[in-house]
Amino acid sequence: MAPVAVLVGAPGAGKTTIGEMVAELLGVPFSDTDNLIEATAGKPIPEIFFDDGEDAFRALERTTIASALADFDGVLALGGGAILHEGTRELLGAQTVVYLSVELSDAVKRVGLGGGRPLLAINPRATLKYLLDQRRPLYLSVATHTVVTDHRDPAEIAAEVAALLKG
Repeated sequence: MAPVAVLVGAPGAGKTTIGEMVAELLGVPFSDTDNLIEATAGKPIPEIFFDDGEDAFRALERTTIASALADFDGVLALGGGAILHEGTRELLGAQTVVYLSVELSDAVKRVGLGGGRPLLAINPRATLKYLLDQRRPLYLSVATHTVVTDHRDPAEIAAEVAALLKG
C-alpha cells in the first residue's frame, strides 16, 4: 500500500487545500501529516514546538510520515519542513510526489502573519523567504511532478494535479 500522491511544498503552497480537492476528484481519502502529528501528541503543533522543542517535533514528524507512507492509500500532504530530513527524502523516492511551488508574494498572502506556524512567529516575511530559498532544491529533488500555484485558482491547480496522477 502507498499513497496515490504525496504533496510537498512551502507554507502557503496549498498542500491541504489542493490535497483535499485532488482526493475528492480521485475518489480517495485525504490526510495531512500535521493533523496526524497533533492527534498523536494530543496538542497543536505550536505547543509541541514550545513545550518539547523542534527536535522532538521533527522526530514525531519522521515516524508519522514513515507510518503514513506505509499504511495510507490516498492523497497525503506533508508539513513544509518534512523534506529537511534525509531519511524522509529517501522514503519519498519510492512515492509519487507532487511539489506545489509557490513564490514569496503568494506565500505571504496565503500564510498571513504566521498565526499557528511556529517557524514564522518572528519576522514572517523574511523567515518565509529564507525557508523558500533553503527548501526549494529539496522539494525539487523529491518531486515526480512540479505544479506552479502562483496566481491560480485552487480548483484549477487541483484539476492539473489530478490529471497528472491519472496520466
